[in-house]
Amino acid sequence: MLQHLSVTLSLISVAVILLHLGGIVAAAHALMHTRTPQGAVAWVFGLVLLPYVTLLPYLFLGSKHFTGYAELHHSRLARRRTLDDPASRQLALHYPPHAGAERFSAISAMLGVPFLGGHRLRLLVNGSAAFEAMFAAIAAAEQYVLIQFFIIRDDPLGRQLQAALLERAAAGVRVYLLYDGVGCHDLPASYGEALRAGGVQVHPFKTRRWRNRFQLNFRNHRKIVVIDGVRGFVGGLNVGEEYLGKKPPLAPWRDTHMELQGPAVNELQLAFDENWHWITGDQIALRAPPAADGQATSLVAATGPADEQETCSLYFVQLINSARRRLWLTSPYLVPDSAVISALRLAVFRGVDVRILIPSRPDHRTVFLASTLNAYETVRSGIRVFRYQPGFTHQKVILIDDDTAGVGSMNLDNRSLRLNFEVAALNLDPVFASEVEAMLLADFAQSLEIDTGDYLKQSYLRRVAMHVARLFSPVL
Repeated sequence: MLQHLSVTLSLISVAVILLHLGGIVAAAHALMHTRTPQGAVAWVFGLVLLPYVTLLPYLFLGSKHFTGYAELHHSRLARRRTLDDPASRQLALHYPPHAGAERFSAISAMLGVPFLGGHRLRLLVNGSAAFEAMFAAIAAAEQYVLIQFFIIRDDPLGRQLQAALLERAAAGVRVYLLYDGVGCHDLPASYGEALRAGGVQVHPFKTRRWRNRFQLNFRNHRKIVVIDGVRGFVGGLNVGEEYLGKKPPLAPWRDTHMELQGPAVNELQLAFDENWHWITGDQIALRAPPAADGQATSLVAATGPADEQETCSLYFVQLINSARRRLWLTSPYLVPDSAVISALRLAVFRGVDVRILIPSRPDHRTVFLASTLNAYETVRSGIRVFRYQPGFTHQKVILIDDDTAGVGSMNLDNRSLRLNFEVAALNLDPVFASEVEAMLLADFAQSLEIDTGDYLKQSYLRRVAMHVARLFSPVL
């Protein structure tokens, strides 16, 4: 009995030593590769002192560089070549941007993508309008359909998408579908198998050749639909019944999508092709968008961890810094980095009307607690924060002054700002901006504004929980 106990204790001792050695090795990796000093301190101390609880999470959350994809960053290179070729220069001459786009020139230079005029825009408020428009566009496709979502459910809406893609593939249209491997972890294999059997090309987006199932960083959060290179859709909606507001307790679900037609659709399909190339090694034969006669100036901002800069965070900072009269933002999560928070505070000092719309109900409780604490602190700095009351708001919209509005997949959290692949359309058009203004005014009218004293009204234990939740902001 004593001998058996001695062997057991020896094995435990060896396991403890190995865990601590692994923690030290991982801490060295975190020290060299974590992007922020705060994150490095948190990981190093956790891995050295408590490897029993931090080593496994670090294996799946600690990686901050997407080196493999960066080496194969085909779309960015293609964009730069396209910007330099004669056809692209002619495109810029034929579709000159609105003069107001000059104040966003840093975004254009950062992404290597020009602002172009000549776009037609359509605001799609909530899932019913968005999916009706997207299914109608898919049904009219003649050459190819590009579809990319973070989440696809095997539910009535997901099966409606499946049927629509199979119908087009049967008609001889090339159909390409990408979905995120983690976002769609519960999508049954039979869903993709039925599509492949019907001629649809289907692939999950993988960020690693191994351990992808549990690699929570570097997810593909983009929502892209492109039809024949002519019509593009982008926004916050995924494919599932909850996005139609049919699943309590988050129902009704508030979201926003948009359609654009014009030269920027090319950037939208190049963003898709970049991801497709990474997964398959193949590039898709794409059409250049046909002549457009709209009045809007647009730029498609595709950001992600393969960029040399933290492009999503810088995108928000530049947009905030450009505001002179008004800056209204909507996001399901309010866990921004210090650069974005500082830009928002400076906007208030410039006299800008800064408002942020967030949910009143949680879909992820830890994120909700951290968002709540950040909301209380931003209110004290003069930023107005509203909680949407009817249901869950998932939209990612920004309105700047009277002429600029952006719609996309970018949240105000660390995952969008640094870790995920995201996409948005930034548009200069007073008519479209006025439609977004009317939409947001209706949302604010159904919201409650957070007061500076609300923090102290919370119980002490809830305040502690909020502060603890915010400690996890780098991985939320």
